[in-house]
Amino acid sequence: MSLLAQTFMQHALWACLLVSIACGLIGTLIMVNRLSFMSGGMAHGAYGGVGLALYLGWPVLPVTALFTAFLALLLGALGAQKRERIDTLIGVLWAAGMALGIILINLTAGYAQDLMSYLFGSLLTVSSQDLGLMVLADAIIVALVALFYRALLVVSFDQDFARSRQLPVLALQLILLVLVAETIVMLIQVVGLILVVALLTLPPAVAELHARDLRGMMLAASLWCLLFCLSGLALAFVFNLSTGACIVACACLAYLLVASWRSLRRRMVQPR
Repeated sequence: MSLLAQTFMQHALWACLLVSIACGLIGTLIMVNRLSFMSGGMAHGAYGGVGLALYLGWPVLPVTALFTAFLALLLGALGAQKRERIDTLIGVLWAAGMALGIILINLTAGYAQDLMSYLFGSLLTVSSQDLGLMVLADAIIVALVALFYRALLVVSFDQDFARSRQLPVLALQLILLVLVAETIVMLIQVVGLILVVALLTLPPAVAELHARDLRGMMLAASLWCLLFCLSGLALAFVFNLSTGACIVACACLAYLLVASWRSLRRRMVQPR
């Protein structure tokens, strides 16, 4: 039987496509809003949601999605009041989420499942239920980004101008943070919580090197992310390696190659 006819491989390919859509849209907004560190805090804090789900015996992804969305709203609300201490708040939620997750997992009686899949991803074990949740998350992300695109564009580049136009800056920022949280949960199965930020930032970073506007950057980032996911999946399957690590390694290599080529071209066209 052909490898592509296997159910687990079909699920993995669909997961690659679905997460690439989310990463292209939300990863680009993360980059232009300089939210990489905040995204890292939410990604690690999401481990608390994993621990809570396992402790209660509930489905992991839905519980983690709600928990991470709560963290995003809390972080956004506190950050708006204490902007000068936002780094401290991120660090506190980062540590608190990880600690809560570990404690709850320790308290879970008889739990023996391998937790490495949540930390480093397990793309080949994506289930039909996981794909359904990814489709729902993608639909919400695409709909909200399309609906608030112009407002998010203004807020991302000039918040003072956005306030002068009476745009709800705080509400838009909270919406963006919740979308970041849901994208992070989507990526748990693909690259795990440890490597989430890499896949959120590297595709738009590569896209930025050649894209001309925000829409173009979103589209290019989605395509780059899909390429990284498929390349990493192939490498992991052939050499029996971790899928998450292979995907991120492909992304890092691509960024270095594209950045180096761009730098070389600039030097070649510079007048002597």
